[in-house]
Amino acid sequence: MIRFVKILLLIPLLYIIIMPVWLSSWYGSKPCSGISISICDSSEYHFVTRRQLLNLVRGTGSGLLGRPVKNLDLDEIESRVSELRELKVAEVYLTIDGILNVFVDQRDPLMRVIPDNGGDFFLDNEGVLVKRGNLYTPRLHVVGGDITISQAMLNGVSIMDTSIRNTILRDVYHFVKYISGNEFWSAQIDQIYVDNRSEIDLIPRVGNHQIHLGTFENYEGKLKNLSAFYEKVLPQVGWNKYSVINLEFRDQIVCKRRQ
Repeated sequence: MIRFVKILLLIPLLYIIIMPVWLSSWYGSKPCSGISISICDSSEYHFVTRRQLLNLVRGTGSGLLGRPVKNLDLDEIESRVSELRELKVAEVYLTIDGILNVFVDQRDPLMRVIPDNGGDFFLDNEGVLVKRGNLYTPRLHVVGGDITISQAMLNGVSIMDTSIRNTILRDVYHFVKYISGNEFWSAQIDQIYVDNRSEIDLIPRVGNHQIHLGTFENYEGKLKNLSAFYEKVLPQVGWNKYSVINLEFRDQIVCKRRQ
């Protein structure tokens, strides 16, 4: 009787030990039956395409379809996809039906950066710089002028990282984040230009004038003064009366008449 009880207890134990091994062997020999590509926010930004991702997944080797899933190197495939700087997340995994799933999340661009010394980039919400491709150009605030792009930035190090020092882009980043959160300034300010003294000029969408911000110090107060000037003065004298509106000096607005 005791032996019979021991046998009954041994059967579930053997099942627990053997079944995972059997299932692993069975699943590992199952052929890859398909590739599924999912691009998060693909309706808003189009930095990568399904064809581009599919080519990266396939690589230069033999085809994936029909190969046993145990022979698929998911880490290596995920590494190839992750090389795309336009992506902030890349995940590759298999489902029980043998489908190779690729999920990617594109970076959220904050502004476009066009330095005077060449190059065309996007800067995303995490401060990561991405070279602009020809695929898609969303409407963003454009930042140009005397801007240095370091090799670390090109390698994907965020401008918010402490290893990136003395970059005007960090101040521009905070400024653009601020105006992007304000409905009026987001619509009004089109371009931001950095001169060789690291002072800032703004090009508005409405009004034939240039706004000289000076440095980024107290930019919130400067924009508050400009808002009052827009509301109380320009409707009286006309939006095209001045060629330059200078906000450089604290609590003052100095304007240059159009010739």
